[in-house]
Amino acid sequence: MDIPLFRPSMDRRAFLTASTMGLASLRFGSGLRASTGPGAAAPTLAKPAKSTVLFFLCGGASHIDMWDMKPEAPLEYRGEFKPMRTTGEDIRLCEHLPLLAKQAHNFALVHGVTDGGRATGDHHAGYYYNLTGHAPDPTFKQQGNDRRPYPEDWPYMGSVVGMKRPQHPTLPQIISLPHKPSKLPFTRPGQFAGRIGMEYDPFYLNGSFDEPLKFSAPTISMSGSMSAARMQDRHALLSAMNQARRDLDHEAAVQNYVKQQERAFELLSSGSTTSAFDIKAEPEKLRERYGHTINGTSLLMARRLVEAGVPFVTVFWKEDESTAAQCKSAGGWDTHGDNFNCLRKYLLPQFDQAFSAFMEDMSARGLLDETLVLVTSEMGRMPKVGDRRSGGTLGAGRDHWTACMSVLMAGAGIRGGQVIGETDARAELPKDRPIYPEDITKTVYYAMGIQDLEAKDKLGRAYNLLDEGKPLTDLFG
Repeated sequence: MDIPLFRPSMDRRAFLTASTMGLASLRFGSGLRASTGPGAAAPTLAKPAKSTVLFFLCGGASHIDMWDMKPEAPLEYRGEFKPMRTTGEDIRLCEHLPLLAKQAHNFALVHGVTDGGRATGDHHAGYYYNLTGHAPDPTFKQQGNDRRPYPEDWPYMGSVVGMKRPQHPTLPQIISLPHKPSKLPFTRPGQFAGRIGMEYDPFYLNGSFDEPLKFSAPTISMSGSMSAARMQDRHALLSAMNQARRDLDHEAAVQNYVKQQERAFELLSSGSTTSAFDIKAEPEKLRERYGHTINGTSLLMARRLVEAGVPFVTVFWKEDESTAAQCKSAGGWDTHGDNFNCLRKYLLPQFDQAFSAFMEDMSARGLLDETLVLVTSEMGRMPKVGDRRSGGTLGAGRDHWTACMSVLMAGAGIRGGQVIGETDARAELPKDRPIYPEDITKTVYYAMGIQDLEAKDKLGRAYNLLDEGKPLTDLFG
């Protein structure tokens, strides 16, 4: 016999107490909503993209070892790798990216992306700046990597896109996979909706190294004991919460929570959800092309979600902890130690296979023209080899470097094969044209046709979601 989730005889005071306790540990946005006013118009494409896929290389990918190589620089800067020609007229890539080199005519590179000294050199600040387009506030300097996501943070660019674009009929507006960076308690700021409200937070799909074809969505998963009949009880519970919330102090917070849970029920009952998340339906040959890795299958899932019409998909590179000791990192692109072997053996081959397959697949299906693709990271790597924290020159690592990094952009009318921006002879600083994370974020909004960046706070006061930055319109056409 099923036990109901709440007693029909539960009195109102007891229910309020129970529901409030259940919500007390959650952080909520301030309940800001999209403006219905005109806002400040920004330039936009004549034919905006339908979706964006952001591939984030967690840890800080080495620009000088991947795609902003300096073969004429001294050895202690240029390192061990050699550049190779590609199908893109202006693009040279690392010799360990041969598959991606064949796709260079489909993407552009932006060099000289810099924080302008406004970040801190920590991962948290790098995530925040590159995911929101907003320079980190003083709390990042005060707390470093202990800085938690706050309800009043500026929103993730994906959350802004999700808020401003028409609602998908069955799927979430913003999906992130295969994990939520980083491990508790060090959750990275910048990947959430922040001040525009929890209802615009991404839905997360979790993946694992052991079962790369299996993704789970904790937000929408039913527990083993949850039957369809008991789901109706949960609907009743939500209805009761909705009735009771007017007596709570934090009505907006509860409203956001209820909206998210109602969305979860919609997803559970939708056949299109199951179809979109069923990566095993893809042909084995195609899965092999992407690679049987969690990062490879995550990109394949991203392509499926684009086909299903999800406006914003984020793939956060999942770090392999088995390499952490060798690379003096968490197992991702944070190569403090043995930089060249870690890139050559682990990171570059997996990235080359998976991302080249994604570009090839998207192009072949005609999806690239209507999808913006963005590859970025929280920072670059120090051009001079020898991180003092991991043995100096003997440790052969590269430290954090926020003064300079590179971003890859493709699709949505971007002219492939070109390079925008340039760095100095040692890839340490922008040469003539510094480009900032807010410019990259504004380019995403430009490509997605988002002109109105106005929002309103809970008192109805209008503000702009991103005042700074200009879109890199010269990438297009």
